[in-house]
Formats: sequence, C-alpha cells, structure tokens
Amino acid sequence: MADRDRPLPHHIQVHHPQQQHRYEDSVKSLLPQNGPSTTQVLAVITLLPIGGSLLGLAGIILVGTLIGLALATPVFVIFSPILVPAVILFAAAVTGFLTSGAFGLTGLSSISWLLNSFRQATGPLDYTKRRLQEAAVAVGDTTKQAGETIKAKAQDEGREGGGGKT
Repeated sequence: MADRDRPLPHHIQVHHPQQQHRYEDSVKSLLPQNGPSTTQVLAVITLLPIGGSLLGLAGIILVGTLIGLALATPVFVIFSPILVPAVILFAAAVTGFLTSGAFGLTGLSSISWLLNSFRQATGPLDYTKRRLQEAAVAVGDTTKQAGETIKAKAQDEGREGGGGKT
C-alpha cells in the first residue's frame, strides 16, 4: 500500500551518439540535397504578393464585418419583438411549402406505382378474359349442338309417333 502513495520515478532516455547520427541521416534524406529550382523560386516570388494581398483583403473584410455587426446589433435588439415572430412565420411557411411538395411527390409516386401494378396485372387479366370468351364460345357451340340433337330426335319421334296414331 505504501508503494502506491509514492510518486513514480521519472524515466530518462539516453541516446547514444550512433543513434543520433541515424536520426540525422534519416532527416537529411527527407530534405532535398540541392537548393530550390528556378521554377520553385519563381513560384514563391509570384505567389507571395498574391497571397499577401489576399490575406490583407480577408483582414479588411473581417474588420468590415465586425463593424457592420456592431452597428446592426442595436437594430436587431430594438426590432427583435417584430423580427422574431416574422422569422418564425417565414420558417413555418417554408416548412409548409416543403412539406406540401413532399406530400405531392409521395402522391404522384403512389399513383405511378398503382398504374404500373395495374399494367402488370392486365397481362394475366387479358389472358383470363380471352380464356373465358373461348369457354363461352365452346359452351355456345355445345348448347347449339345439343339443341340440334334434341330437335333431330323430336322430329324423328314426331314422324314415328305421328304415323302410329293415325
């Protein structure tokens, strides 16, 4: 328990001179051996004034923004009883408009899905309708043949029965 209360000793790292040379050699291998090329010098000479002027312009814009904010803050505080409800109303109107558009797209996609489903279902429906028509024609032909058969039998019976009664 007493060992836990004592602070831990500091660790000391010792670098040997041979290791120091290895680190220096690895760092030197990362740096270019020769000086910068002429294209690199020209690029730095060209980009330095451009970068400086852009940095200065960014600073001027930052100062202008801070001045504008300092001037506009009292106006925002004075008109906040009007601006806050106006912003809430505007946000609600935009939300309603986007929601109605989303509902409209959902409705159109639902109608499109229904039409596609109906078109795919009409293929088997047409087949079924054609088969029912063929069955109706077959039943009609069978009924016609049965009627002709009954008529023929009735005529045969009439001839045979008519000759025997008289």
